[in-house]
Amino acid sequence: MEKADGCISSPSRKRKLPQEGNDMLNFSLDELTDDLLERVLSWLPTSTYFNLGSVCKRWKSVAASESFKLACSRIPSREPWFFMVDPNLNQSVVFDSAERSWKKLDHPPVLLNNCNSIPVAAAGGLVCFRNISGDYFVCNPVTGSCRELPPVNPDSHDRPLLAIAMNAYSNYHGSYKLVLVSGDLSKLSYQVYNSSADCWEEEIMLRRKNDECTGFDLNGDEDDAVYFLSKAGNVVATNMQRSPSKQYSSVFTCKDGEEIVYFLSSSGTVVACNLTQKHFSEYPRLLPVFFEYSIDVVECKGEMLVVMLSEFFESASLRVWRFDEKTRTWNHIAGMPPAMSHEFYGKKVDVNCVGAGDQIFICLSSAELCSYVLCDIVANEWVELPKCCMNGEAVDFMSAFSFEPRIEASV
Repeated sequence: MEKADGCISSPSRKRKLPQEGNDMLNFSLDELTDDLLERVLSWLPTSTYFNLGSVCKRWKSVAASESFKLACSRIPSREPWFFMVDPNLNQSVVFDSAERSWKKLDHPPVLLNNCNSIPVAAAGGLVCFRNISGDYFVCNPVTGSCRELPPVNPDSHDRPLLAIAMNAYSNYHGSYKLVLVSGDLSKLSYQVYNSSADCWEEEIMLRRKNDECTGFDLNGDEDDAVYFLSKAGNVVATNMQRSPSKQYSSVFTCKDGEEIVYFLSSSGTVVACNLTQKHFSEYPRLLPVFFEYSIDVVECKGEMLVVMLSEFFESASLRVWRFDEKTRTWNHIAGMPPAMSHEFYGKKVDVNCVGAGDQIFICLSSAELCSYVLCDIVANEWVELPKCCMNGEAVDFMSAFSFEPRIEASV
């Protein structure tokens, strides 16, 4: 990260400005109308929102107004914050990608009363939590506003939950969808919560795409275990479960008018559920099951990518892949420098990732280490981030979720 060089120009080199025609030098923000002041303040980084109220009474009033939120909603985009996952903390921790710093946020009261809730999805300026009872809560981490969603249809609890995805259509109007994918690869279904109607829509079955060619036996015996290497490199059966925070990990994309949810199957393949066409398919494997690797799916600028940590010839390789629908092949688009990735060799490292624009935030964890890396897939730049310290001790996070820090995001 580049830093200012700290040089200060010599006074002798400064040019004396003429006195006439420089009324702007004496200009004060107090002279702005409320409308203009709101528009000016809306362009400040979201992190300044917490301090607006302490500047003066007028700014405090502006920060609390609905018209200021509307002004903020007109800002095209915000640099992402990454919501870190640690179920043992009673407060939220985020990484601010714009300021490259860690921030601590207070937990909303609703989540404090549901201490077993963990984040499972995020979109726009919102993060979705789920508790052990299967209840869902949607929260704006910046403002602390939170909303409990209506209960899911009890009949859906009979089928295993595979993926939870979220998509936001309007931050200011609180328009978003939460998608639950359930069943198994012989019989998948999905259910959608629509915030505009404040209800769960009818469950819809997905058919397997006809032109797909896979080795999955639709009539096979489900009791016959298929063994493979887990994300941590351990040999396990198909009924394995990932860490709670990433157990339902999935991404939501909208391309050419088609909404698609991608998630990892229990055997490590990428499954694509086309909600528009009502069908699903499995993508070819990147590596055979007997290779040691850790894998995760991310979304960057509307497309699904795969991040994979694998081991070859006594070294580790961390790469980003894109799937070509026309050729049905995986193409490598970015890779961590070998000098950085070699550190993870032989340590059974698990990768948990989240995308935001051209960036991928990667959590690498094992019994021996915990590291966070930010990757720019366009420039192929990889930066290891500083540790987050609380009370003088480093905190280890297992994963993260990406969201835009927007005070106007409505639950």
